[in-house]
This record gives sequence, C-alpha cells and structure tokens, in this order.
Amino acid sequence: MQMPQPPEVAARAYLLMDVTTGQVLAAKDPDEPVEPASLTKLMSAYLVFDALRAGKISLTQTFPVSERAWKMPGSRMFIDPKMQVPVEDLIKGMVVQSGNDATVALAEGVGGSVERFVQMMNDQAQVLGMTRSSFRNPEGLTVAGHVTTARDLATLANRLMRDFPQYVSYYAIQRYRYPGTPAANDMNRNLLLFRDPSVDGLKTGHTNAAGYCLVATARRQVPGLGEGAAGERRLLSVLLGATSENVRAAETQKLLNWGYTAFDAVRLIPAGEPVVSPRVWKGKAAVVKLGRPEGVVVSVPAGEGARLKTEVVRPEPLVAPFTRGQALGSLRVSLSSGAVVTEVPLTVLETVEESGVVGRAWDAIRLWIQ
Repeated sequence: MQMPQPPEVAARAYLLMDVTTGQVLAAKDPDEPVEPASLTKLMSAYLVFDALRAGKISLTQTFPVSERAWKMPGSRMFIDPKMQVPVEDLIKGMVVQSGNDATVALAEGVGGSVERFVQMMNDQAQVLGMTRSSFRNPEGLTVAGHVTTARDLATLANRLMRDFPQYVSYYAIQRYRYPGTPAANDMNRNLLLFRDPSVDGLKTGHTNAAGYCLVATARRQVPGLGEGAAGERRLLSVLLGATSENVRAAETQKLLNWGYTAFDAVRLIPAGEPVVSPRVWKGKAAVVKLGRPEGVVVSVPAGEGARLKTEVVRPEPLVAPFTRGQALGSLRVSLSSGAVVTEVPLTVLETVEESGVVGRAWDAIRLWIQ
C-alpha cells in the first residue's frame, strides 16, 4: 500500500495539513517563494491576538484612524480620521472585509507605527520557524521582498489556531460592516463559509501578482476518534495562485474533501496514557512515562488502520532527571509495506527526579557492569 495520490489542483502551489495529527498530507511546491497578498493579515492578526492575551490592549478600547490608514488602497473597511474605532471592530474589519485600513490602524495601535509593527511581524516569523518569509507591510499589498511560502503559511495558520482558540471564531463570520460604512461591503470573500458548514476560516488574498489565494480550515466529526470535540478532525489547506475567486474555492474544497476521504484518522493512544514506560537509571522512579498529553492520533491511508506497525525510537540508557514536557524519543508509525507514515515526537508525561547519592552510585555500578 502506497500513500494516496492527491487530485490535480489548479494552483501555483498548495499544502494540505492534518492539524489534528500534524502531518502534511499533500503538497505542491510548498517551499517556493510567493507573494502572500492579504494572507499577510494572518501574521498581523497573530500579533494583535498576542497583544490582547498579554493585556496590552483590550477588545473594547478604541484606536484612532490615521491619514495613512484612511488612504490605504485596495480592500477597505471604509473608516476615516473622524472615527475612534473599537479594537474588536477593527479585527472584524481586517478578518471579514480584509480591510487594509483596519489592518494599518491595528498595526499603528499595537506597534506604535507601521514600521515597528512590520519589525514585530518579522521577529515573530523567526520565532515560529517561518524561515522563508519576509514581511514589508502589515496588509499584503505588492512590495518587492514581501514573500512567504505555502509551508510557512501553514505553520502560521496552525499556530494561530492553537495559540489563540478564543479568537478563531472571527474567521467564521460571514458578514460584517462597521456602522456608517457601505452595506455592499459586508461579505466575507471566503466562499467556502457559505458552501461547506464544516469550514470555519481562515483568510483569502488576491493581488495581480499573487493571483487568488485561500487559507481554509475545516473540522468534521469522524468515526473512531470519540465523541464531541475529541471526535473532530481538523484539516488546513493553503492554496496559492489560483485564477479566480471561484477556482480557489472549488480547488480548496477538492483538497479538503480528498483529505477526509483518502485518509483515516486513527487514535493509537488515548490522551494522558503513556506510549511506553522504559527503565530509568539514577532516578527516584523506576520508569519514565513517554507519550503525548493529548494522546496519539495519526492519519493513514483509508483502510490501513488495522495493519499499522509502530516502533519507539529513544536514547539508551535513560539517566534521570527528566522533567514533564521534555522531548524524549519518538513513535515511528509505518504501513504494512514498511513505508513510514509519520514520526510522532514523544515527551515526558511525569517528572522523574534524580535519586540520592547512594541510589545514583548503585545504578552507576550496575550500568558499568552492563
């Protein structure tokens, strides 16, 4: 059994990730530098949400609208310098309407200036491991050197959802406009929000240079994972350089549907349970429990779940101390054919302290004899 082949996708580049398992299911040119257009606003939103979480700003406080924000070309929320706009409305203007004016107002409010905010964007990109991204503005208008990749955008979107679950619901809003602005400007450009009830985000982008782009995410209940939220499987699609609004939506839908049907999600280890509990030397406990707090779920080709082979890869010997959350080894999951599906990093589930002098000395002798 080989890995499923993805469908033909009419786009310059794409990447499909299973957020539940962390696996990339399919990709085309995922590391090619591309212009991100308004997908840039995912990074701007990350910094705004971070400022909210840190208590530096609040949803109810208002930001002024500078001349610079008011005069921004492209997609707009249609705010002007006479207004003091609440942060929450600016977020909705940035997310739902893709407002360049709203984004600049937020950048100035959070960073003090657009230039300082752009520096924060690039600093955050490095922290997240977005090594092929370089930002020149917060809104995504075409500027030389303003580039990213499908893989970097997947990393960003994944972290945005994981780090700020309390704010992700903004991306599912279908219609929004600020009082006193044009009613015709209220529709979210992510057409999948209107076509597929499992889609709840994230962001569209378009410039002449970038083409039509879409980062979309869906969550669907799947058999075998459990009830409620535990039984949901989330996929994330990054599609870049389509030829129209309709094409980017249709091709993204095709990718998401393929991901759900071509792969099964299999829960190998329940949440909190160890994958393995190997012997520890020089520790107060005899073993160390290795696993993942959320358990282990993997994506495998449909129908292959019952024939998986697993192998724990870890250092030997294991000498205490070990702290909870410390990375230690991995679980390699293979198909019956021997093809490796994924390698899941394992962490220490319970701290193991170093034993006393006598215990350490005794184990040192036993290790030496071994």
